[in-house]
Parts: sequence; structure tokens; C-alpha cells
Amino acid sequence: MHQANKPKRITSWHVIGAQLSHFRKAARLTQPALAEAVGVHEDTIGSIEQGRRALKIDLAEAFDEILGTKGALAVAVEKVPDKERFPAFVQDFVEYEADAISLLSYENHVMPGLLQTPDYAQAVFSCLFPPISEADAAERLSARLDRQQLLQRDPPPVLNFILEEVVLRRPIGDAEVLREQIRHLRSCAELPFVGLQIMSTSRRKHAGLDGPLVLLETPDHGQLAYVEGQRVSFLVDDPDEVSVLQQKYGMLRSQALTPEDSVSLLDQLAGEA
Repeated sequence: MHQANKPKRITSWHVIGAQLSHFRKAARLTQPALAEAVGVHEDTIGSIEQGRRALKIDLAEAFDEILGTKGALAVAVEKVPDKERFPAFVQDFVEYEADAISLLSYENHVMPGLLQTPDYAQAVFSCLFPPISEADAAERLSARLDRQQLLQRDPPPVLNFILEEVVLRRPIGDAEVLREQIRHLRSCAELPFVGLQIMSTSRRKHAGLDGPLVLLETPDHGQLAYVEGQRVSFLVDDPDEVSVLQQKYGMLRSQALTPEDSVSLLDQLAGEA
């Protein structure tokens, strides 16, 4: 896992970013001008030039055409070693999530963002400390609902969620908000590409005590993990670390209730049993 106290390492993305900056300046283009030319936000250009965001091949080809660099950036992107394909910065997680062909999630305190109802999500944001403004909460809600378009994607990704039982019992918002959330969760469990398992609070052995995690498989079959803690989160691309977290998730699946028993518990909690 990438640790915050590790010295900054220079990656291929830093080199490619420096190349982009050089080519852009040689073409006498500002970051906003280049961003407008390729149809992205100017912050994206800044992130790429600083090595904080991976340059995707289609964007590299667009830059090459605009800057007249004869494929230099595209070739550089194609030569990036596999272990460096993904920069370990959280702002990239949502992009990888949107394109993922599979996603495995374990949550221990709140509903996964992809499955939250609007009312539940608003209640979660109201619990944040320090508190955020109403405008920030509205912006976060909009972004969260946008992420949920993943469930309408064609073809859909393969999704699996493991939730601690306590998540289904903590009345975030109020009792009615929670009941509606549970009904929505029950509906999501019916989707053919979604798996849902509940981790019973009565289980004595548990592989997930370190906290929540998400495992992603990218369209080119790259493997990533995303882990969160108090005011810190990491996108993990090291194959050895991802492998350990995949093993952990496999154990969690074996320790949780079966999908059938999990649905029965949802029905009981929703008052439909």
C-alpha cells in the first residue's frame, strides 16, 4: 500500500507530464487553451503535467495531433511499465470505477456509495465532521448519484458487496430513511450482475477488521485496490499488495452469510418476511 510518509518517487507519469508541459510551452499554448482544444478541464492538464494523473492513450494521441509531436506522447504512454500504469491518487479512483469490468466492495460502517439512496447519502453527508456547507453537500450528492450510473452501464460490470450487519441497523437519517435504503438494497440484490452478502455480527472470526476496501478490475485486466481510513485513502496498484487484499476479500466472502440468507435478512429488516 502506498504510504503517505514514503519519499516521493519519480514515475513514468512524472516524465510524461514534464514532456507534455515542454511540448505545450513550445507550441505557445496555455493550459486552459490546450484543455479547451481537447475538451477537458484545465485542472486535468495540470494534474497530468505534474505526474498526478495518468495520461490515457486517446488523450495522448489528441495532444500529439494538436502539438505536432508526431506520436511522441502516445509512444511514451504505450511504453509505461505495467506496474506504473496507475498513479496512486484517490482522484483517479472514480474514473477507474466508472470503467471497471468488476468491482468487489466491503463496507463496515455505511452503505456503499454505489448503493445509497439520495436521502441516505444526504444523511451521511450531514454526519461529516468538521461539518460541510449545504452547497458542498449538494455537490457531493450530485457526484455520488452520477457514480451510480455504473449500475445502468451496458454491458454492466460484475459487482459484489459485503456489508456488516450493523450497517443495516444503524438508523442514519432516521428509521424511515434506513427502511427505504434497505428496500433499495433488496432491489439491487435482484440485479443479475450484483452479488450481496451480509457479515453477521455474531461471527467470531473476521478477516476484515482493518476496515473497508474495494477491488477493481480494469478493462485491460489491471488489478487495483482502494482502501480508506480517517481522512486518508489510498489507491493501491502494487501487485503484491493487491494480491493480499484479494485473498482477504476471498476470506470475507467465505465468512459472510450466503446471498440467499442475506436477502432473507434484508426482508426481515424491511418488515417483508
